[in-house]
Amino acid sequence: MIKVLIAEDMHIVRGALVALLGLEPDIDVVAQVASGNDILPMARSAGADVAVIDIDLPGKDGLTAAGELHEQLPGCRTLILTSLGRPGTLRRALAAKVSGFLLKDAPPDQLANAVRGVVAGRRMVDGDLALAAWDTQDCPLTPREIDVLRLTAEGYRTVEVAARLYLSAGTVRNYLTTVVTKLNARNRVDAIRIAKESGWL
Repeated sequence: MIKVLIAEDMHIVRGALVALLGLEPDIDVVAQVASGNDILPMARSAGADVAVIDIDLPGKDGLTAAGELHEQLPGCRTLILTSLGRPGTLRRALAAKVSGFLLKDAPPDQLANAVRGVVAGRRMVDGDLALAAWDTQDCPLTPREIDVLRLTAEGYRTVEVAARLYLSAGTVRNYLTTVVTKLNARNRVDAIRIAKESGWL
């Protein structure tokens, strides 16, 4: 029996996923969480074989949690299930060593097949999305520039970003100027839009 953990913050979607996988004779949903912070401890205590994770979760995002699972609980495979079907998002997921990447609008039978595939040690990724990721450029931003841009996108002011990242306000402004230049953006708002559309945030 394949033991699965579902990490999804939308209650109706989570319930539907549990019900869908519950129809499979060889799959048992042993845990459900709504926050990225709960994924690692729950996967460990439930002995999950696969964690099906949404990217956009409260607390830790799904990709950060997937990276932690890969490092600290390598026996638990990770399958990202998301509506964020952008090549940049797939690249970030692969960098986090996820086992699979499936879009939420995929046919229902693909979820169970993807769960079985990752347990068998296969990398399960939508073919069209993989080709698109292959053809797109790498993110030109450094991890620190992404941190600064992400907090800015979340609405934090420059001094608040500086305090959270233990930087000076001037350094944060310099990072944002560099980001705008690298992305050929008109301003910070445009840089955030470009980075989100590319799947880098």
